[in-house]
Amino acid sequence: MFDNIIVAVAADTGKSPLFSLEERVAMAEKVFAKEPNISVEPFQGLLVEYVARRNVHTVLRGLRAVSDFEYEFQIALMNRKLRPDIETLFLISDYRWLYISSTIVKTVASLGGDVRGLVPDHVLSCLRERFGFTHGEIEPVSLPPVPELSELARLQELEASLDRDTDK
Repeated sequence: MFDNIIVAVAADTGKSPLFSLEERVAMAEKVFAKEPNISVEPFQGLLVEYVARRNVHTVLRGLRAVSDFEYEFQIALMNRKLRPDIETLFLISDYRWLYISSTIVKTVASLGGDVRGLVPDHVLSCLRERFGFTHGEIEPVSLPPVPELSELARLQELEASLDRDTDK
Protein backbone atom coordinates (compact mmCIF):
# COMPACT_ATOMS: atom_id res chain seq x y z
CA MET A 1 0.00 0.00 0.00
CA PHE A 2 2.87 2.38 0.86
CA ASP A 3 6.55 2.31 0.00
CA ASN A 4 7.74 3.82 3.28
CA ILE A 5 6.18 4.10 6.71
CA ILE A 6 7.16 6.56 9.40
CA VAL A 7 5.98 5.66 12.88
CA ALA A 8 5.65 9.09 14.44
CA VAL A 9 5.93 8.99 18.24
CA ALA A 10 4.24 11.96 19.87
CA ALA A 11 6.01 13.82 22.67
CA ASP A 12 2.81 15.60 23.70
CA THR A 13 0.10 12.95 23.75
CA GLY A 14 -2.35 14.60 26.14
CA LYS A 15 -2.15 11.35 28.09
CA SER A 16 0.07 10.11 30.88
CA PRO A 17 2.37 7.66 29.11
CA LEU A 18 3.91 4.86 31.15
CA PHE A 19 7.21 5.26 29.29
CA SER A 20 9.19 8.37 28.37
CA LEU A 21 9.38 9.56 24.78
CA GLU A 22 12.88 8.12 24.47
CA GLU A 23 11.73 4.75 25.84
CA ARG A 24 8.73 4.64 23.48
CA VAL A 25 10.92 5.47 20.49
CA ALA A 26 13.44 2.79 21.49
CA MET A 27 10.68 0.19 21.90
CA ALA A 28 9.20 1.01 18.50
CA GLU A 29 12.63 0.91 16.85
CA LYS A 30 13.24 -2.53 18.30
CA VAL A 31 9.78 -3.78 17.23
CA PHE A 32 10.25 -2.58 13.65
CA ALA A 33 14.01 -3.22 13.35
CA LYS A 34 13.59 -5.95 10.72
CA GLU A 35 11.30 -3.83 8.55
CA PRO A 36 13.57 -1.83 6.19
CA ASN A 37 10.77 0.44 4.98
CA ILE A 38 9.64 1.44 8.46
CA SER A 39 11.37 4.20 10.41
CA VAL A 40 10.55 5.58 13.85
CA GLU A 41 10.78 9.29 14.66
CA PRO A 42 9.74 11.37 17.67
CA PHE A 43 7.89 14.62 17.11
CA GLN A 44 6.45 17.52 19.10
CA GLY A 45 3.40 19.59 18.37
CA LEU A 46 0.69 18.87 15.85
CA LEU A 47 0.92 15.67 13.84
CA VAL A 48 -0.17 17.40 10.61
CA GLU A 49 2.59 19.98 10.95
CA TYR A 50 5.16 17.24 11.53
CA VAL A 51 3.78 15.34 8.53
CA ALA A 52 4.00 18.47 6.36
CA ARG A 53 7.63 19.10 7.43
CA ARG A 54 8.46 15.52 6.41
CA ASN A 55 6.77 16.05 3.02
CA VAL A 56 4.33 13.23 3.80
CA HIS A 57 0.82 13.38 2.40
CA THR A 58 -1.03 10.65 4.29
CA VAL A 59 -1.69 9.90 7.94
CA LEU A 60 -2.90 6.42 8.84
CA ARG A 61 -4.98 6.02 11.97
CA GLY A 62 -6.15 2.72 13.42
CA LEU A 63 -9.73 2.07 14.44
CA ARG A 64 -10.79 -0.67 16.84
CA ALA A 65 -14.40 0.02 17.67
CA VAL A 66 -17.18 2.42 16.77
CA SER A 67 -16.23 4.49 19.80
CA ASP A 68 -12.81 5.15 18.22
CA PHE A 69 -14.39 6.40 15.01
CA GLU A 70 -16.13 9.44 16.46
CA TYR A 71 -12.95 10.78 18.10
CA GLU A 72 -10.70 9.88 15.16
CA PHE A 73 -13.15 11.43 12.68
CA GLN A 74 -13.13 14.70 14.65
CA ILE A 75 -9.32 14.70 14.66
CA ALA A 76 -9.24 13.96 10.91
CA LEU A 77 -11.60 16.87 10.20
CA MET A 78 -9.51 19.24 12.31
CA ASN A 79 -6.36 18.04 10.57
CA ARG A 80 -8.05 18.64 7.20
CA LYS A 81 -8.94 22.18 8.26
CA LEU A 82 -5.35 22.83 9.36
CA ARG A 83 -3.71 21.10 6.37
CA PRO A 84 -6.09 20.36 3.46
CA ASP A 85 -3.18 18.81 1.51
CA ILE A 86 -2.79 15.97 4.03
CA GLU A 87 -5.17 13.02 3.82
CA THR A 88 -6.16 10.82 6.76
CA LEU A 89 -6.85 7.14 6.11
CA PHE A 90 -8.41 4.78 8.61
CA LEU A 91 -7.42 1.16 8.99
CA ILE A 92 -9.84 -1.07 10.85
CA SER A 93 -8.18 -3.43 13.27
CA ASP A 94 -8.41 -7.17 12.90
CA TYR A 95 -11.21 -8.55 15.07
CA ARG A 96 -8.62 -10.17 17.36
CA TRP A 97 -7.47 -6.74 18.55
CA LEU A 98 -10.83 -4.97 18.88
CA TYR A 99 -10.91 -5.11 22.68
CA ILE A 100 -7.26 -4.15 23.21
CA SER A 101 -6.16 -0.68 24.26
CA SER A 102 -2.97 0.59 25.82
CA THR A 103 -4.93 1.34 29.00
CA ILE A 104 -6.17 -2.24 29.27
CA VAL A 105 -2.72 -3.67 28.54
CA LYS A 106 -1.07 -1.40 31.12
CA THR A 107 -3.69 -2.19 33.75
CA VAL A 108 -3.46 -5.94 33.27
CA ALA A 109 0.35 -5.84 33.20
CA SER A 110 0.49 -3.64 36.33
CA LEU A 111 -1.54 -6.24 38.22
CA GLY A 112 0.71 -9.07 37.11
CA GLY A 113 -1.59 -10.36 34.37
CA ASP A 114 -0.23 -12.12 31.31
CA VAL A 115 -0.27 -9.87 28.24
CA ARG A 116 1.81 -12.18 26.06
CA GLY A 117 0.58 -12.13 22.50
CA LEU A 118 -0.99 -8.69 22.97
CA VAL A 119 2.27 -6.77 22.63
CA PRO A 120 5.60 -7.57 20.97
CA ASP A 121 8.13 -9.49 23.09
CA HIS A 122 10.34 -6.48 23.71
CA VAL A 123 7.40 -4.38 24.91
CA LEU A 124 6.36 -7.28 27.15
CA SER A 125 9.84 -7.28 28.71
CA CYS A 126 9.68 -3.51 29.24
CA LEU A 127 6.25 -3.80 30.90
CA ARG A 128 7.42 -6.58 33.17
CA GLU A 129 10.50 -4.61 34.16
CA ARG A 130 8.51 -1.43 34.77
CA PHE A 131 6.03 -3.22 37.02
CA GLY A 132 8.57 -5.53 38.65
CA PHE A 133 7.03 -8.78 37.47
CA THR A 134 8.77 -11.76 35.94
CA HIS A 135 6.70 -14.67 34.72
CA GLY A 136 9.26 -17.12 33.41
CA GLU A 137 10.64 -17.14 29.92
CA ILE A 138 9.09 -14.95 27.27
CA GLU A 139 7.66 -17.02 24.48
CA PRO A 140 8.25 -15.72 20.95
CA VAL A 141 5.33 -13.84 19.46
CA SER A 142 5.24 -13.42 15.71
CA LEU A 143 4.19 -10.06 14.35
CA PRO A 144 0.93 -9.88 12.42
CA PRO A 145 0.92 -9.05 8.70
CA VAL A 146 2.06 -5.54 7.71
CA PRO A 147 -1.44 -3.96 7.50
CA GLU A 148 -1.76 -4.50 11.25
CA LEU A 149 1.58 -2.86 12.13
CA SER A 150 -0.12 0.49 12.66
CA GLU A 151 -2.37 -1.13 15.25
CA LEU A 152 0.73 -2.36 17.12
CA ALA A 153 1.98 1.19 17.03
CA ARG A 154 -1.34 2.36 18.40
CA LEU A 155 -1.07 -0.13 21.25
CA GLN A 156 2.20 1.52 22.16
CA GLU A 157 0.61 4.96 22.05
CA LEU A 158 2.29 5.73 18.79
CA GLU A 159 0.89 7.48 15.79
CA ALA A 160 1.75 6.10 12.39
CA SER A 161 2.11 8.38 9.44
CA LEU A 162 2.72 6.90 6.05
CA ASP A 163 4.85 8.25 3.26
CA ARG A 164 3.47 7.39 -0.14
CA ASP A 165 6.19 9.30 -1.99
CA THR A 166 8.35 6.86 -3.92
CA ASP A 167 11.04 9.46 -4.52
CA LYS A 168 12.66 8.93 -1.13
